[in-house]
Amino acid sequence: MSAPTTTRPGPSGLLARRRERDTSRTVFTAVGQILAVLVGLVIAFGVADPEAFLSVANFRSIAQNVAILTVLGVGVTFVIITSGIDLSLGSVLVFSSIVAAKAMDLAGGQGAVAAVVGVVAAVAAGLGWGAVNGLLVTVTSVPPLIATLGTMGAALGLSQVITGGVDIRVSNDLLTQVIGYGNVVGQLPVLVVIAAVVVVLGAFVLHRTRFGKYTYAVGSNAEGARRAGIAVNAHLVKVYMLCGGLAGLAGILSVAFFQTTTIAGQTNTALNVIAGVVIGGTSLFGGVGTVVGTVIGLCIPAVLQSGFVIIGVQPYWQQVVVGAVLVAAVIIDQRRRARRTGRGTPARRWRRRAGTAFTGQDAGPAS
Repeated sequence: MSAPTTTRPGPSGLLARRRERDTSRTVFTAVGQILAVLVGLVIAFGVADPEAFLSVANFRSIAQNVAILTVLGVGVTFVIITSGIDLSLGSVLVFSSIVAAKAMDLAGGQGAVAAVVGVVAAVAAGLGWGAVNGLLVTVTSVPPLIATLGTMGAALGLSQVITGGVDIRVSNDLLTQVIGYGNVVGQLPVLVVIAAVVVVLGAFVLHRTRFGKYTYAVGSNAEGARRAGIAVNAHLVKVYMLCGGLAGLAGILSVAFFQTTTIAGQTNTALNVIAGVVIGGTSLFGGVGTVVGTVIGLCIPAVLQSGFVIIGVQPYWQQVVVGAVLVAAVIIDQRRRARRTGRGTPARRWRRRAGTAFTGQDAGPAS
């Protein structure tokens, strides 16, 4: 009887595992750093005015402000991990909220049935726009930036055509009083609980399912994923539909909170969400990102805005600080990516090529 044989992974398998461990370590490091920034801001503002900033009412307000953006951020995280982008979020949110308002009016306006009809209509409208984005990116090969820029204008334009540019008030008490302003227990808003459920489900799908693994694979190397048997185009359409569906859900949550559609109030929504996602460690180059990091990245602008108001600093400085943090996050991501691929930073690569061209010798490894 022969002894059982053990199969050892070849060099390529060991290299793949090592890269996976390095990527995971990089992601956890990035999330830890951005969490440290958030904790530092909370401590700083708490020391400056503990009675106002550390109050339950203030934290409740911050959580409500972040809740809808978090729902959007989960979808955008998936898109950016695939090396894509979605600028149509704000317009799709507006369009979905208008479709939901019209649908609820047709269903009687009040009651649970009308509320359910509104939710279904909003999510369906978002899924539709997500499918359009996905098909534009995959079938027509239009770059995601241009494709979603086009649908951003189209969705907002159709919203204005449907309403004549006038917002629609929503009077469904179940939607506004229970979801918009209701609490699950104590001072814990229903909106925050819904956002938390979306975060947990999004994190599970991204990190524990085949769909999430395919998302990382497409963002890391689309051609390699295609050769491995992944239907890349079909997967990208699904990712954009997921993002659109969550934008639709955010649309009905927005209606529930504000009790009206917000045609002119979502101009910067997409950019704010994308900034939060990138600050949270999701790489614009694709293949790297976490839902937890996105939540932390979205909390930073909200904490800054609240803290600045409390200590008497003009809230406009929030945009300055967020912009600086965003640029710093991208620079750090570039350097990490360069170290991970062993190519060095762009400046170092240029110096290396220049040294080789003028001396005929290699200028040494790029660090």
